Order: sequence, then structure tokens, then C-alpha cells
Amino acid sequence: MPSRRFGRTEIQMPILSLGGMRFQQSWKELNPEEITLESQELLKRTISKATECGLRHIETARHYGSSELQLGWALKAIPDTQRLIQTKVPPRENPKEFESELEISFQKLGCQKVDLLAIHGLNLPTHLEQTLRPGGCLDVVRRWQDKDRIGHVGFSTHASSELIVQAIKTNQFDYVNLHWYFIHQDNEVALDAAAQFDLGVFIISPTDKGGHLHTPSSKLLDLCTPLHPIVFNDLFCLRDPRVHTISVGAARAEDLDLHLKAIELLEMADENVARVEEKLQHEARAMLGESWLSTWQVGLPSWDETPGQINIPVLLWLNNLLEAWDMEGYAKARYGLLGNASHWFPGENADALDVEISEDALKKVLFKSPWRDEIPDLLRKLRSRIGGSPNQRLSIA
Repeated sequence: MPSRRFGRTEIQMPILSLGGMRFQQSWKELNPEEITLESQELLKRTISKATECGLRHIETARHYGSSELQLGWALKAIPDTQRLIQTKVPPRENPKEFESELEISFQKLGCQKVDLLAIHGLNLPTHLEQTLRPGGCLDVVRRWQDKDRIGHVGFSTHASSELIVQAIKTNQFDYVNLHWYFIHQDNEVALDAAAQFDLGVFIISPTDKGGHLHTPSSKLLDLCTPLHPIVFNDLFCLRDPRVHTISVGAARAEDLDLHLKAIELLEMADENVARVEEKLQHEARAMLGESWLSTWQVGLPSWDETPGQINIPVLLWLNNLLEAWDMEGYAKARYGLLGNASHWFPGENADALDVEISEDALKKVLFKSPWRDEIPDLLRKLRSRIGGSPNQRLSIA
């Protein structure tokens, strides 16, 4: 498995990392006796294959249900002297609560030290303040580092690019876990900042949050030919030297196969990506029009400046994915999260339009948009096609 220097940590990081969000038995905390033999054997097979293939970095989180507990058992059964362990703990107003959760993570993992600890879900300015203020969560981490219990500290985020860059520029973190992939490149400025401050960069969920590429539409499969969409997206991310590793969220051992295929093609990543990218962009232009694609983001209000907190930028982005590449399953899931995922995916969907929020009220905040008159109907059409299925984020801390 190729590796890259993980920023200032100096760790030689495998370019594929095993993410622990999908291999657990339950999204709820379970007692040890509730873990089934079948579930644990499935996890062990996944860990075994990952180990054999060189995915030495495994990451999980305090609030990934039974993940830490099951992972702790599996790591004892499948030793690897070069393994790198990362877990993630959310910031708290009370640092004693943060430290208590940290202790639970170590207990469930059954380890004395983790190589990497991320402040999980640094999504709001208050989270950054809770982390960095004197006596805050980062001071707890520093004490644990002094005791050689924690190697390097980073943060995991679904925040705006502005807040991510602000956190990076504090120069208090060694690495960052963030979203950046073909369908969502808004964090380009954060990648630049991470490179400037020599932070390790870990790409979160490129397969799931990157478009439900494990269950792609027929159209997306056709457009990505001769690559699978997972392979295309992996190569898109890994061809960028600012990216050091990407998460493989495997629910079973076989889920590793397409990602390993991407590694085989890495030396020709630019050529492979360019060929598929041109087909995808050509189709987007054909379905949406050049004028829309070049101006749809102009003058859009943020969700917290919009009546009913309707997240117009995200909704129009979902509309683009749906119209261009038939990404209905992904668009429907993300639409359903709006209004149900707190700071992890803020704002509301379009359900309130024409019910609590009038078209005129919406147009008032769209006065800077060249598509002011068209957007309400686009939102209605989107709602008609993918609305009506609220979706609760599985891990909210």
C-alpha cells in the first residue's frame, strides 16, 4: 500500500484508511453480551483483509455505536505492530465531560494509547471555542499527550470552509478530517490552508457522502465507464498531493476491492480522471445548460439568512446532481437530512415553501441571484421528486 507523509505528524500514512462508521453491529451503544458472533466475525474478516492489504490506519469514533467496542476486540485478535489507531471525541462545554468520554473510548478500544485523536464535529464557532479556550478540551488532550496516551491531535469537521480555515490557522492541530471529493469541492480553500500549515489531510467518507457511490445510478455507472464511480472518485482525490489518505467505509471485506483497484490505477490517475471528468461535465452541461452551471451559485443567501432557514445552496446542488447524473438515492437522503441533522447538515429542506414560507418572501432574499424567478419552481420540482422522507443522522453528538 503506498503511503504519504501525513503533514507535520511525520507519520507515513497509507493512502487508504479503514473507516469505522459502517462495520459495527449497531448505531446504539451495546453491552458486550449483545454483540453477536456473526457481527464480530464479519468485522474480523474486514480487519484481516485490510491488514493484509496494508490499510494500517483504522479510525472510529466515540459515537459510532458499537464500533469502538467491537474494534477493540478485533484488534487484539488480529495484531499488527504497524497499526495506527484514530478515534474521535466531540468537544464539550464542560471539559470534564470531554475527558470522561475520552476515558470511555480508551476503555472500549482496550488500548493505552491512540496515535491520532480528532476533536469530532468541530462544526460551529462554539465548538472551536470550547476546544481552544484556557482549560478547555484541548488542554485535556495536552495532558494526555504529556502522559504519552495520545500521539497527534486533529479535528473532524462538517463546518463551513471559513470555519475550517479559521481552525487550521490557529496552528493548534496536526491534521484535519474533512469533506472534499468530485461532487463537493467547496473545501478547496481548506486544503490550501492545510498545506500551508503542514497539516495531515484525511478525506471523510468519499464513497458514501461523496455520492452513495456504493449504489450508483445506472447513468453514473455509464458515464464513469471504464471506471467504477468509486474508483473514479478515489483517483480524483488521491491524484491531489494535498490529500494524504481517504477513508474506506467498509461494511464487509469485499467493500475494499474497488478501492484497491483504484490503487492499481494510481500511476495513471490524471489520464483516467480527465477522461471520466470530461464525460460527466459534458452531461451536466447538456442537462443543465452552461448558463446555469456558471451562475447558479451567484447571490444565494445562506440558510440562516433565508426565511424558514431553507438551505437554498444545498438544495440547488442536490438538484444539479439529480438532473445531471440521476443521483436520486443520494439526493433524497441528503434532502431528508435537512432539518434533522443539527449542526452536521444545517438548514431546512423545501417542505415549508408555499406552506409557512411564501414565494415572495423567498424572492426577497434572492434579489442578488440571476435565477431569482426560476428558483422557487426548481425547489417545488425537487420537493415533488425527492421530498417526504425525513432522515435522522445516525451519529449526533
